[in-house]
Amino acid sequence: MSRLPQTLDVMIETTPALTGTAPVESIPAVEARFVSGQEPHGRAPRLASLDVLRGLTVAFMILVNNAGDGSASYAQLRHSAWNGCTLTDVVFPLFLFIMGVSMALSFQSRLARGTTRTKIAGQVLKRATTILLLGLAINALPLFHLATLRYCGVLQRIGLCYLLCALILLYARVPGVVLALVASLAGYWWLMTRVSVPGFGQPGINFGLLDPSANLASYIDRLLIPQAHRYHFSFYDPEGVLSTIPAVANTLFGVLTAVWLRRMRVPTLRSLLTLAVPALMMIVLGLIWSQSFPLNKRLWTSSYVLFTSGISVGLLCLVSWIVDVQGWLRRGLTPWLVFGMNALTAYIFSEVFGILLGFIPLQDYGTLQRFLFLLLPTWLGPAPFRSLIWSILFVGVCYVPVWWLYRRRIFLKL
Repeated sequence: MSRLPQTLDVMIETTPALTGTAPVESIPAVEARFVSGQEPHGRAPRLASLDVLRGLTVAFMILVNNAGDGSASYAQLRHSAWNGCTLTDVVFPLFLFIMGVSMALSFQSRLARGTTRTKIAGQVLKRATTILLLGLAINALPLFHLATLRYCGVLQRIGLCYLLCALILLYARVPGVVLALVASLAGYWWLMTRVSVPGFGQPGINFGLLDPSANLASYIDRLLIPQAHRYHFSFYDPEGVLSTIPAVANTLFGVLTAVWLRRMRVPTLRSLLTLAVPALMMIVLGLIWSQSFPLNKRLWTSSYVLFTSGISVGLLCLVSWIVDVQGWLRRGLTPWLVFGMNALTAYIFSEVFGILLGFIPLQDYGTLQRFLFLLLPTWLGPAPFRSLIWSILFVGVCYVPVWWLYRRRIFLKL
């Protein structure tokens, strides 16, 4: 962590085994405590399925972010070019959803132990700021050219969603969460479909509804973010200003799911079905809405939020049924717990490692990453399959440092 700014307050916490009585706040974006009956002093055992789902999500995020040959990758392992939704497009909103679940469970446990809302809010502000700084530090790698530093990014959006949703939950309570969720989805839909864009006109009349350059979100990105500081110097940023509003809703869906989880206390098949049915309805409603307001990850449309949130709830129900209710795969969960309980560490390592591989020059091959990829023998299969093999190997390399931490019960938190 020595490459990170001095202002970051990175703490190392050791803990007993997962079933012990001292649960760990693993990372600010996904600090997980779940109550299936209170333990002494108001503490609660961790919900294993949430750690497992977080680990699966982070591992898949690393996999799709580090293709051996991005141009040859399978379509489902790439983001949609514009409208539509691939498997890869579900990963980021799933991570935000898990963050919302974990945040709400943690806050409620801490409040029950007597921690004040003001103290929690102060810690939230500190953590959100740290995540933002981490995002900027990663964007500055490897040469730290501040003149072309990208301001937005994945960690920046996580930090903003964490901060906004935490404050809504702490001070507006559950009714405020519901109101903010509806307002963010409906408000973003209205802004993107009804507000005239200067220099372009009315959406759906003077230009296509989600025209890449003419839509309101892209216009605001160009207005507020200089071109040198946007994603690949583009005409918009996929983690831009306006599209952060609906991203907050993915996190708020996680918060509401956590409220339901607390009420049912011990997961059962019947109680999980009460979540699975709304999840299916959200998926269907998202697809219906997409007929007039298309699914679009890059603009983070409201239909995309509803669709991916439904998938997120459904996946949590499925994993909870397998892990918490049936108790299956107990011996096979370690890799996902390894990633899930040091998720931020794994993600940052993958980003830094991937940047360095793509930066180190190598004569006749361009970069070290290209050279290593070409070492994969052609008899392994066609280019898309070899690209997938590279991605899996890359995830395996990222597994090593977090496995070392996990074995020593060391969990990094901010």
